[in-house]
Parts: sequence; C-alpha cells; structure tokens
Amino acid sequence: MLNYQRYERVPVVDMPEREWPNKQIQEAPVWCSVDLRDGNQALVEPMVVEEKVEMFNYLVKMGFKEIEVGFPAASQIEYDFLRQLVERDLIPDDVIIQVLTQCREPLIERTFESIQGIKKVIFHIYNSTSTLQRDVVFHMDRDGVTKIATDGVAMVQKYMKDYDGELTLEYSPESFTGTELDYALDICNAVQRAWGPTPEKKMILNLPSTVEMTTPNVFADRIEWMSKRLENRESIVLSVHPHNDRGTGVASAELALLAGAERIEGTLFGNGERTGNVDIMTIAYNMFSQGIDPKLDIHDVKEIVDVYERCTKMTIDPRHPYAGKLVFTAFSGSHQDAINKGVHALQERHMRKWQVPYLPIDPSDIGREYEPVVRINSQSGKGGVAFVMDTYFGFRLPRGMHKEFADIIQVIAERQGEVAPDQVMEEFRRNYLERKEPYHFRKCKITDFEQAETLRRSRSLPTPTTESKSSLRASETARSTRCSAVLRRSSASRSRSWITTSTR
Repeated sequence: MLNYQRYERVPVVDMPEREWPNKQIQEAPVWCSVDLRDGNQALVEPMVVEEKVEMFNYLVKMGFKEIEVGFPAASQIEYDFLRQLVERDLIPDDVIIQVLTQCREPLIERTFESIQGIKKVIFHIYNSTSTLQRDVVFHMDRDGVTKIATDGVAMVQKYMKDYDGELTLEYSPESFTGTELDYALDICNAVQRAWGPTPEKKMILNLPSTVEMTTPNVFADRIEWMSKRLENRESIVLSVHPHNDRGTGVASAELALLAGAERIEGTLFGNGERTGNVDIMTIAYNMFSQGIDPKLDIHDVKEIVDVYERCTKMTIDPRHPYAGKLVFTAFSGSHQDAINKGVHALQERHMRKWQVPYLPIDPSDIGREYEPVVRINSQSGKGGVAFVMDTYFGFRLPRGMHKEFADIIQVIAERQGEVAPDQVMEEFRRNYLERKEPYHFRKCKITDFEQAETLRRSRSLPTPTTESKSSLRASETARSTRCSAVLRRSSASRSRSWITTSTR
C-alpha cells in the first residue's frame, strides 16, 4: 500500500486580500539565464570552456541582458571561463554578468578577483533559510542564519572598494519555499537595510523555489505577500528562481509575475538540478502566443535546440512545448480534419490573426514547417489524407473522394504503422492516376482554332455555326486548345471513379 501518511502538506497562505488572480501578464520580465551555472552544474558532463563560450555568445545573440556565468570561486574551470570572457572582450556593454557565491569571505574575495575588468556585475550571494536546513544542516536559530547573510553583505562592501565596475547586489534566501514567510521577510529586510539600496540604484531580492513544494497558486500567494510587505519596496527588483520538482515551474513563474515579480531566473528548455529549472523558452513562447513581445529573439527554435543540444549534450523530448519534434503534429483524424479546414479558412478569408484549431501558434513563426503538422497513421482520417495530398502535392481532392482514398491508406497504416507522404502519393498514383478501368485514356486530338479559322476563310468554307461562334467568343486568349479524349468503358468494372479531367 502506498504510504502517503509519511508526508505533510505545506501550509498555505491566509491572504483573502490577494490581488494576483485578477491580473494579466502585460509585458515580459527581466530575463536572467542561469544556463552556465545552475544548468551546467546539473549536466552529467559539464561544459568545457569553449562550449561555455559558445553558449554565452548564443545567449547574447538571443537578447539576454543578464547572464549568470557561474560560481567562479568554486571551480577553476568556472574562473578560467569568466577570465576568457574578459580577455577576449566577449561581453557587450549592455550585458550584465552575474556571479554566484556563498556568504564566506574566501569565496567572496576570490569572486572579486574573477570579475576585475568587467564593467557591470550582479554579485549574487545566498544562504539557506529553510526551517529544515536551519535544524539539520546549520544547527542555528533564525538570528544565526540572518547573521550569515548580513555578514556576507559586509564582506561584499569591503571588497567592492577595489572594484572599478558597476556592481548590483542580489540576495537569495535559498529554499524560500521551505522558509516561514515571516522569517523570509525578516532576513530580506535585514539584508537590504545592511546594503542600503535606493530607487536609483536598486538591489535584487531573489525568491527561489529551490525545491518546488506547493501548487503554483500558493507560490503566487507567497510572492504577493512578500512584495506587499518588503521595506523600501521601490528600491527592490523582486526576482523569482523557480524549479520544476512538481512539474509546475512554468505555471509558478507566470503566476509569480501576476503577484509582483519583475524578474525570472531560468534556463533554456528547463535544464537544471533534479527535474530542472524553470523553462524560459516555454514562458517566452507562451507570451508570444498571447500577443506579448517576449523581448528575446526566439524566431528560430530549431537553431536554439541545435545549440542547446550540442553544448549540453542533452536532447529535447519530442513532446517538449514548442521545441519538440511532434508538438505541431496531428495523428488523430478529427484533429487533422480541423487543422485542414482551419488552414483553408485562414487563407480564403485572408485573416490577419492566427486562428487554427489545435495549433496555438503558426509553426512557421518560430522556424518550424507546415509539412510535419499532419502525419498519417492508423488513427488518421480522411481529413488528414486530404491535407497531405493538398499541402505536399497540390491535389485538392473532391469531398466525395476523401473517404474512399482514406480507406485505402487506412489499410496500409494498420499493416505497417505511419505512412509517409511519398507513399500516400504513390498509392494515389497507383489507384487513380494509373488506373486503366473503369475509364482508360486512349488518345488526344488537339485543334488550333485560329489556324482552322484562317484555313476556312481561305477556302471559303461555310459560315461557322452559332455554337462554334459562341465557343470562339468565350475564349479570352488569341490561341486556345481543346483536348478530346476517347475513353473506353470497362464492362468488367462498375466502381465509381473520382478522377476529373480538366483541360485548357
């Protein structure tokens, strides 16, 4: 029997005055990529320096203005990478480098050594504040843990005197989701009082769901509760750093934006410890699908996937939102039929806004193709087969023919599985275009009407009949042709034929 009684519910927030449920996301947050730190440390094979350089350059290309590059005091590779960025002059003037360190003096000193020569830096310090870790890891009370944080601020202030760049402090009460709200507020206020931010020179307070422990609405309640009670709120950039342990990292981040968060730390496609960090790509594409500018260059998801997979040696799941190979593909017959009709309606009505059933966005807007949208297997129906014939090969089948041809493909799909478009076309050719019964194309006679008229006049032939005059008047071109086919009816076959021959 499943022993669910071993676990306790995480307390919810008693806040009837909550306002976030009545709000909507209006604009993109400040994005901070932690691919090179949080994402990298979770890889089976962490990136080497050149792979990190490639990833950094691509993040810059995408438009990230804040990039956490690592924990330079904890690893020589991290330190060397950061120095490579400086020495090779790879950091644009409008990009802020973020570095992470614990509140320990040797680590803070080493981190300051690593950032020399960088114009703008976010100096990110953290310590764990959760009830559990105070008890079993640090064996400290609240005051002791708060002192770790405020001592960290004092150390940053000490060493920044020798730093000639622009420095912004960021503080994270690690394991915020496991920390009592009143204590989370106390330690954040203590840190910001020690630092002294102003509306002109703000600091970042980052509230991480280091382990996702609640439903997204509870996380949103916690963010709104903090946002409304923080001292000197106008001098604070409120940031969140969601993880995905419960599979709701994206929802938690989106609701946090409604609750007052202004900044999101995450990774491309959600790489990170355990089940990963929040997936910035999904949040950005969600905004895009709602008509909101995500403020990132995400128009070519295939290229983003290529760089991500090459640098991380991870693969994107076929069902990953927006990026997976199958997310714009329909196998279900009813879905295929609806997509087919939706695409035709979009084209025929010249609609400006995208509205196609089962496709929340136009795949081509993010570098995907229309072709894979409909794929044929045993679950497909007549609409899917008709869509493939129209989209791939330009054959718009008569409606009565849809089921007849779909039944032929259905038999093949049940026998072998997915049927590729080329095989669909081959079956169409074999069953219709190359059929010799019930009708068989034998010969064609072509008449040049202009030449025939000239010849008639030269020979003083009889005046053309009213019918032939009408035919000539109907022609809008100087020359036209008529094809007359001699067809032979097969007495052996009585099946219907849906092939329609039209000639010009």
